[in-house]
Amino acid sequence: MPVPTTHPRPPRPPADGGARLPWWALALPAVAFAVLLSMILTPGQAHAATGAPVLGQLIEPILRLLLR
Repeated sequence: MPVPTTHPRPPRPPADGGARLPWWALALPAVAFAVLLSMILTPGQAHAATGAPVLGQLIEPILRLLLR
């Protein structure tokens, strides 16, 4: 059975020359910006963590195993 050797053509751009974006391609960055801006403007709700640092508890045994 012969295998075709031609490659499919890429889709042609729109005739007006502009690229069309889906609605979420503009909405998601706008929502992310609004969320980050609201986090910066309302830092009063942030609280410092109490207790032992979790990252240190995770890295310490790994380092002990590697440095044996």
